[in-house]
Amino acid sequence: MKNFTFFLLPFLVFLTPCQSQDLPQWELVKDSVAWLPRDSQGELVFKDHLWIFGGWHSSYEAPPRDVWKSKNGKRWKKVTDKAPWIHSDLPMVTTFRGKMWFMGGWYNGRLEGRSASNQVWSSENGENWDLVVESANWDPRCAAAIVEFKGKIWLLGGTNDYYYGDEESLLNDVWYSEDGKDWKLATDNAGWPPRAFHQAVVLNNKIYLMGGGNYDPEYKAYNDVWSSEDGIHWVQETESSPWHERIWFSSVVYRGNMWVLGGWSNNPYINWEDAWYSSDGRNWNKLNTKGPMWKGRHEHSAYVFKNRLWIAGGMTPPLVNDVWSIELLQPSNINIKE
Repeated sequence: MKNFTFFLLPFLVFLTPCQSQDLPQWELVKDSVAWLPRDSQGELVFKDHLWIFGGWHSSYEAPPRDVWKSKNGKRWKKVTDKAPWIHSDLPMVTTFRGKMWFMGGWYNGRLEGRSASNQVWSSENGENWDLVVESANWDPRCAAAIVEFKGKIWLLGGTNDYYYGDEESLLNDVWYSEDGKDWKLATDNAGWPPRAFHQAVVLNNKIYLMGGGNYDPEYKAYNDVWSSEDGIHWVQETESSPWHERIWFSSVVYRGNMWVLGGWSNNPYINWEDAWYSSDGRNWNKLNTKGPMWKGRHEHSAYVFKNRLWIAGGMTPPLVNDVWSIELLQPSNINIKE
């Protein structure tokens, strides 16, 4: 399967209640795009396009293997119907060294033959994919976090049994690779509780890891934030952020801040329709906007593209294939590094 307040942010301009007409506004780019409604897909920005990979339609059928791209979020072109990778539910994707990378993921939902993957694939065009590693030396997994940091790909945590795993299925190891083929273990216990469905970003020369937890068979979720300068030693920035504990959310870095967007929790049982930002992982603010906003959702795609923040697809319910974006401006005397 989401009062006007006054606040200050060094990198963004937000206004007081009496100036509500000038609050930023989410824009509906398109209410239904060409790819079928889905969640748990891979997404990234590559060669001036938004990209979508696979995802989830049903727990009782194989996940889709289609690849789509778009220059504007409104018109999408199908690149291929059947990419060679099959573990396309909750994969880990990133850009690195001029290629798109696709690794791990889950196959076949709750059906017989279900499995996690430790394959690593790369592509320069989304149609032709090279199998870089048939079996990486990290455990097969899905719903891990992935970042590029200090010239390497980093893989953090995840689960090796999505639907029927127990505590032992959750991971808190950290791996890195300089070429996507040879992987080294940074630490087998990063200090943060083992988890899946979390997010990680790179900001201020640190990796920040946040939220996540577990879904099945026993729900748990966090709203903590951890940081590391080397991927090995981790510092807890906060045990409890002001945003509610959640899994299945999205995160990006935009306008000098890390963002938490949407997600789902079981207590209360809700799909969140909120957006939070922080420049340090400790101090968080909620984004105030005017006008319509995307419906609360989880396992959606989030992007930073053409100086805008984007949301696409996910589970509301139902599954959706809408696209939203917003542009947030900064004072002219602030040097923004994204």
